[in-house]
Amino acid sequence: MFRTALRNVLAHKARLLMTVLAVMLGVAFVSGTLVFTSTISDAYQASSQKGFGRVDVAVQPRFSDDHEGAPGRTPRLDRKLLDAAARVPGAASATGTVSGFTAIADKKGALVGNGFSTLGGNYFPGKDGTDARYPLRDGTAPKGPHEFALDAHTADKAGYKVGDTVRISVDGPVREQKLTGVFTTDDGTVAAGGSLALFDTPTAQKLFAAPGTFSEIDVTAAPGTSQTALKAAVDKVLPKDGAEATTGRQLADEQAKMIAESMDGMKTGLLAFAGIALFVGVFIIANTFTMLVAQRTKELALLRAVGASRRQVTRSVLIEAFVVGAVAAVTGLAAGVGIGAGLRALMSATGATVPDGPLVVSPSTVATSLLVGIVITVLAAWLPGRRAAKIPPVAAMNSVHATATTKSLVVRNTIGALFAGAGAAGVLVATGMSDGKVVMGGGAALLLIGVFILTPLLSRPLIALAAPVLRAFGISGALARQNAVRNPRRTAATASALMVGLTLITGMTVIAGSVQKGIDKMATDALKADYVVSMASRTPLSPAVEKQLSGLDEVTAVSPLRNSPARIGTGTAYLTGVNGPDFGKLTRLDFTQGALGDLRGDKVVVDDTTAKEKGWRPGSRFPVTYEDGKKGTLIVSGVYQGNEMLHGVLLDNATLAPHQKQITDMQVMVKTKDGATDATKDALVTALGKNPAISVSDKQDVSDGIAKMFNLMLNMLYGLLAMAVIVAVLGVINTLAMSVFERSQEIGMLRAIGLDRRGVKRMVRLESLVISLFGGVLGIGLGVFFGWAAGELISGHLATYELVLPWGRMGIFLALAALVGVLAALWPARRAARLNMLASIKAE
Repeated sequence: MFRTALRNVLAHKARLLMTVLAVMLGVAFVSGTLVFTSTISDAYQASSQKGFGRVDVAVQPRFSDDHEGAPGRTPRLDRKLLDAAARVPGAASATGTVSGFTAIADKKGALVGNGFSTLGGNYFPGKDGTDARYPLRDGTAPKGPHEFALDAHTADKAGYKVGDTVRISVDGPVREQKLTGVFTTDDGTVAAGGSLALFDTPTAQKLFAAPGTFSEIDVTAAPGTSQTALKAAVDKVLPKDGAEATTGRQLADEQAKMIAESMDGMKTGLLAFAGIALFVGVFIIANTFTMLVAQRTKELALLRAVGASRRQVTRSVLIEAFVVGAVAAVTGLAAGVGIGAGLRALMSATGATVPDGPLVVSPSTVATSLLVGIVITVLAAWLPGRRAAKIPPVAAMNSVHATATTKSLVVRNTIGALFAGAGAAGVLVATGMSDGKVVMGGGAALLLIGVFILTPLLSRPLIALAAPVLRAFGISGALARQNAVRNPRRTAATASALMVGLTLITGMTVIAGSVQKGIDKMATDALKADYVVSMASRTPLSPAVEKQLSGLDEVTAVSPLRNSPARIGTGTAYLTGVNGPDFGKLTRLDFTQGALGDLRGDKVVVDDTTAKEKGWRPGSRFPVTYEDGKKGTLIVSGVYQGNEMLHGVLLDNATLAPHQKQITDMQVMVKTKDGATDATKDALVTALGKNPAISVSDKQDVSDGIAKMFNLMLNMLYGLLAMAVIVAVLGVINTLAMSVFERSQEIGMLRAIGLDRRGVKRMVRLESLVISLFGGVLGIGLGVFFGWAAGELISGHLATYELVLPWGRMGIFLALAALVGVLAALWPARRAARLNMLASIKAE
């Protein structure tokens, strides 16, 4: 039986090719994902390890939230503690560090790098006058508030040399610094494509912390001293509260763990799409083996007649599947390694910060890829093999095609109806729940399975709807319709592969478009302000920016948003400071109780969620402990509907500012005389020094930013789901090719009675088009239903959510389904037209 199985594999190489391709694509996606995430994770971990290479013990602030002291108390590490750490037994040296966001402009004024990858720090010279962390390649170390040094990678990329004046920004205002030195470093951020600017320690402390303080103290061990022993010695000189020591090894391990956890989300998402491709591939594998077994029914019956048992027949089919799965898994693994390398190159090409490192192909990746390919193929082929073994030898010898019995169809339709009904009910019930994600996910899975089971039943009436259109193609159209419904199970399996892909694509498009509309509406409806000014990195903004803007003739109202920790009752909350007199001119809040009123002094407004949680209403008074530890009483004047932009307790900055140790703004809202115009925006940008680190956004910019984010997400999803569509195309090709092989005698007879080659081609193409459109209609319909249901859950958390049906994109998806049908039919149609009519008529 083993030799028989191998002979059958070799005898049907062409027929099994599509199955191999389908499995190979799914395995390639799995192995590519594992290779890519392992490579990136290892590269980041190796890069971060270098950063801790000179750190044996790190002393860091310990943030506590005691109920007696001030809620926002930030511990500081001072020079006294630095000197004490340097003197402990076993310490070779101690370095005080401070760091923060630092934007570097290139010679054209554009930001070099982006976000948190653009950092600044301090140059901390040792006894020899140099900082061992940053060897100088050119120039000298920075001295004084107007000098700085830049990493070699960024200097070369931006074209800067020692002596150049460079425009930088730390918290908003532009600073012009003289470049005195260019250094080399193995810092992980720079290795990953970021930038690093260094200032002398007093300047860095003023920019990133507070004069005379550090954000971390790094202690290096003397030869012969372990990190554990050094930590024990450092612990003895630490204050009882406000600082803690950690070994460099522990920090590196924690960093590695964080990197691995951050990669887990990406790995899970990519593997989910690989699973979808494999799920779609299951239909193709099952379809292929069903048709192969049907074509060999007489052969299998003969084996049964000469003594083979049912188990042996089933086993022979499974051996074929094992061989096919093994070949597909090996080729998929090889392709996946290429995909992993390509994804990494693509990230680097798009400007993403990716450190250098070798391509990682772990033994677990190899084992997983081989296991997935073989197991998926064998499982998908098990049911066709078992079904073939059950056919009595005499019945099989008399009939090549075993027609499904009425009983089996009734059982199938009953099970499908139960699954679909339970799934639809679960989805509908979940829409009325506050947190029904799990229920909705289970219901969606049941509904999808139920529809798949019912697809043979649905195929006849839905394909019948195409009859009037097909009549226009004459006898070819009529034959195509009859061929499409002749074997409903095969048609269903072929259409279901496409249905799954389009269900996901359509559902995600509906959800993304609706959420985008809701956030866009929230962002524009809640704002009366013409512009919102913020740091491009979303880091705090200097109060000098607000002062600069408020002094412009074009500006009529301005308000920064400031956050400050406070204690309300027994818990810590954040107060949001605004300019009370101007706030009403800049926002449009919907009040459920009370009103904005005169937001001055001890008057505050709170969002509805906080008010409900605390039991507050207009006139309610509550005690508060401010950031500096001082206490007061605030009075609620109104309760508003919170949103993603504005929520929590809002009060006047004049009340909040005296209690803040360091005033910074998260963003500044601006109202102008002439509204949002290009000229006004240019005036604001010019007034801020054409600073690349500062973003000046009007409502359209906010809307475009939201749309860009969602379009980027959707394009990524489309790219990933394209794998499932490609697999579905292979399924249609496979089905048509085998259908042509099965009907070669029939096609030969049609040719003999007058149907020309063009008519045969048209018949096969129309059959493919009908099957593909059938799958497309089902997929789009289910996708819209799932998108609506998911939106009902989202609307509970996003008040401005609004269902948007993307008719244009759905039309494109349907056209895509039609295109799949047309392309998939090219080779089978050409093959059918080239059949020799006499040889076909004589064929068994």
